Amino acid sequence: MNKRKIFNDPVYGFISIPSDLVFDLIQHPFFQRLRRIRQLGMAELVYPGALHTRFHHALGAMHLMGQALSTLRTKGHLIWEAEWEAAQIAILLHDIGHGPFSHVLEKTILNDVHHEYLSLEIMKELNRQLDGRLEMAIQMFEGSYPRQFFHQLISSQLDMDRMDYLNRDCFFTGVAEGAIGTERIIKMLDVVDDQLVVESKGILSIENFLNARRLMYWQVYLHKTSICAETMLIQAIRRARELARSGETIFAPNDFGLFLRQTITLQQFQENPQYLQSFTKIDDYDVWGCLKVWATHEDRVLSMICQHLLDRKLYKIQFSSTPFDQNQLQEIHEQLRQQGISDSWHDYFLVLGESSNAAYVSSKERILIKMKDGSVCDIADASDLPTIKALSNIVRKYYVCWMKPLTLQS
Repeated sequence: MNKRKIFNDPVYGFISIPSDLVFDLIQHPFFQRLRRIRQLGMAELVYPGALHTRFHHALGAMHLMGQALSTLRTKGHLIWEAEWEAAQIAILLHDIGHGPFSHVLEKTILNDVHHEYLSLEIMKELNRQLDGRLEMAIQMFEGSYPRQFFHQLISSQLDMDRMDYLNRDCFFTGVAEGAIGTERIIKMLDVVDDQLVVESKGILSIENFLNARRLMYWQVYLHKTSICAETMLIQAIRRARELARSGETIFAPNDFGLFLRQTITLQQFQENPQYLQSFTKIDDYDVWGCLKVWATHEDRVLSMICQHLLDRKLYKIQFSSTPFDQNQLQEIHEQLRQQGISDSWHDYFLVLGESSNAAYVSSKERILIKMKDGSVCDIADASDLPTIKALSNIVRKYYVCWMKPLTLQS
């Protein structure tokens, strides 16, 4: 069987499958599930074109990894074929642990089990099924492989993950401000003392990359309408879980129902294969199917949230630079009471939260610039733009979401 297939990608053109092993991983049911996980959660309610999936993103990131490795090899860095394949596998599988709606339900369905931990567990299971052929890829993903720049290409502030999702999300949302010079940045990559660096000729491209990331967070990832829709989805799942655990009959496919009825920790994922097997079978379609059924449930809290989410009758939202005081919240509580919403239900119809945005957090992991004299320094020091240092500041916005004036009458 010919396994050297190509994908026609709308962002990069043709993407080639580099090896038989990569083909087998793409064909695996664990990876095919990513076709049914939207990349941007509920953002399609703001940007109708944002229908791309984690499957698209993983292939794109793998493609960029191949370009980055090619650049480094042309600059004299020795990269063995096994390392090349392992790096592409690691980035291909970096998001395989995402649950339905990507990040939205990590703290609901998964009890705050981060998708990266589940990606690692799934990679270990694939490694077991493939007789240890993913060992090097797992080491690169974890950061335990001796040549650290491989891990930086997979997970850092200038990794192939971010390069692809900014380009891809910009393309599918139509937000032009998110466009970055991916090809030029990759051509400027180098390695010094086992650390990934960017040649000084690429400073302007890095500045644009950081600014584009900041803009995409405010305009797409933290858009007020997306926040409202995601809040409603979380509250619907939360109510369904509460009802299921109190003995109510709640429709759900078996695998999804398992996560509604139980609170499953990372340790349980590691100790009981059943949980990982069930998790790798749930996707966005399970949740949408449940929302449609729950919209007619006799519980009015659950049915109302689901029906209005399906009809795009979303919560209102108000932002503030400081936490909301009780007087402000009391006014909203009174609005809900006037609509006949019981105080015991207010937790579902009035939700507080905060969003934060920092395009460049140098305290975690720096973007290093290789100067013409061979020295290496932080992008914030190499750039003559004062805004680069400003991008390191974490900007927080507090918000309150609440149900618009509606009645609970059937």
